[in-house]
Amino acid sequence: MTELKQAAALPGRGGPRRPRVRAPRRGVPVPLLVPGLLAMAFLLVPLLALLVRAPWRGLPSQLTSTEVWQALQLSLISATAATAVALVLGVPLAWLLARTEFPGRGLVRALVTLPLVLPPVVGGVALLLALGRNGVVGKSLDAWFGITLPFTTAGVVIAEAFVAMPFLVISVEGTLRAADPRYEEAATTLGASRFTAFRRVTLPLIAPGIAAGAVLAWARALGEFGATITFAGNFPGRTQTMPLAVYLALQNDPEAAIALSLILLAVSIAVLAGLRDRWMTGA
Repeated sequence: MTELKQAAALPGRGGPRRPRVRAPRRGVPVPLLVPGLLAMAFLLVPLLALLVRAPWRGLPSQLTSTEVWQALQLSLISATAATAVALVLGVPLAWLLARTEFPGRGLVRALVTLPLVLPPVVGGVALLLALGRNGVVGKSLDAWFGITLPFTTAGVVIAEAFVAMPFLVISVEGTLRAADPRYEEAATTLGASRFTAFRRVTLPLIAPGIAAGAVLAWARALGEFGATITFAGNFPGRTQTMPLAVYLALQNDPEAAIALSLILLAVSIAVLAGLRDRWMTGA
């Protein structure tokens, strides 16, 4: 008898059903609807215009040209190399910001995120002053090792890593702050060193955050323009990435500029689709 009462009390098993309370339909205020629609049009119309005006018939010939392939190949290689640099340097930096206490940590965090809001051209000028032949560090590199970074492919990688690394650091630091530090503490109490705990415990826990940050950094590096053209120049086959090729082609061959823009647009959509769990899910 008791079991029957319990079964009756369970929903969906013959017990009394509670009436469903429907949320009242709320109208959209016109003062919010109109600006919202205008903002949507402002963001979407330029992208739709790019698709509408694209030379679809001549697109294969545009994409198979030597200049486009050189820019595409250099962009992919340099963006991947810049992401690798960001991973090697940015993940330890994010761990220091999230897991350690030291004087001026807030200031360091602010300076690390500064390239996010710094105009890219200013970043390129700063790189020249630091790593140029007469720069603060570049002078020693040139005199002691014969290394010259500006206007080289390595300069492209450095410029892209400079603007892309903060995206990785912010993503990994946020993931570290959300992760439970007691797992690391338990590993250290069992005899593991701090580095072993980081390598065997922390890294697997924050792997999704590292992957998301790496994707963001790669996309940012692929689309970098200002710091690259200022620090590395615009030399076809050596420092001319896809954004620089778009800028140059827009003056001489607008159809080639549209074709390159479509590639960058496709990459951006792919990145957004890859991060859909973070940005495209509703609450």
